[in-house]
Amino acid sequence: MGAQKARTGVEAGEPPISFAVHQVRAGGEMGARDDFETMIGQLVTAIRPGSRMISANPGDWGIDAFAGDLGGEVVVWQSKYFYPVVAKKHHQEIRDSFNSVCAKADEQGHVLKQWILCVPADMDAPTTKWWDGWKARTQKAKGLSIDLWDANRLRSYLITPDATNVRRHFYGPAAGQPEAGTREIVLPDPKRVEEMESALFVRQLKAAGHVEVGSAKRQFFNADLMAREIADKSVPSEVAALSEADAHVHMLWEDRFNDACIEVEDADLAGLHGAVMNDIRDAHDTITSGIKASRVHARGLMHRVVDDRRAGWIRDWRSLAKDHPVSSHTASGPGPVDACTMKVIPHPDPATDATDTVVTLS
Repeated sequence: MGAQKARTGVEAGEPPISFAVHQVRAGGEMGARDDFETMIGQLVTAIRPGSRMISANPGDWGIDAFAGDLGGEVVVWQSKYFYPVVAKKHHQEIRDSFNSVCAKADEQGHVLKQWILCVPADMDAPTTKWWDGWKARTQKAKGLSIDLWDANRLRSYLITPDATNVRRHFYGPAAGQPEAGTREIVLPDPKRVEEMESALFVRQLKAAGHVEVGSAKRQFFNADLMAREIADKSVPSEVAALSEADAHVHMLWEDRFNDACIEVEDADLAGLHGAVMNDIRDAHDTITSGIKASRVHARGLMHRVVDDRRAGWIRDWRSLAKDHPVSSHTASGPGPVDACTMKVIPHPDPATDATDTVVTLS
């Protein structure tokens, strides 16, 4: 080929791919799971033309991405954010995920031809041995193919020319850094974290079955800090942008909540929280355009709405909100702000529709 060589992969000097960046981008492990799932969907679409993603509305049938026809045979990709290593503690979740996909295939009438597990880490030696045995037995019993896209395999796909845009978007030089001018993410001190355990937004999450809420607390804390700062400075454009952001996330929740109430019979509305937070992630640039907020802040705005007694994650969220005591150290503080008067707009009480300003700023 002479002096010039065709470009076949990543250029020398480009940053190595670290799957830990998903935790930085999304503000914690819970958000990292969603961010990694999005990356897998985009990667599959880039290197396997014709493949598609499934929106959790309210459930995704265990499918993050698929190729084929849901009326016939399909190849399914399913992501699990196991990091930094896939170990024994993950065995049961892997089995459960596979069994769930198979059950949904039987229920919905499509044929599972291949199941591909995508994880951002490599397996330790005992788990590799377990995987090889489980895979062989299951393939024989089910009459289908099982494959693994682990960290090494994912990196090999991400450095191909077809995946260039996906790699640069998620793992480029600025992938783990906040955008220029974006507010810094602050870690709450242990005492504040403990205080938030009794906050309404945490109670609503736990009522919906959430076990881990550390990331949600960080999101709430940063959004609340931002809201107070904007209210204190009283810059008209920022106050108006915050009010619009508040209204936007509330609107996204309301649309998903109404749909879930129609489509899901369960009282806990499984999948509602994830669907809303995915919508907020997708609308991040619009929601935060005037307040320079990160994805952590954007999700935290939704937790503020819940803490302000205007939303929840279960069907009967109003009863939980009504019974929750108002406390100055757990309530989220100021609600939407009138851009003309710079005054906090009181929120309606969910039980009586009477106005109830949770906290005002002096």
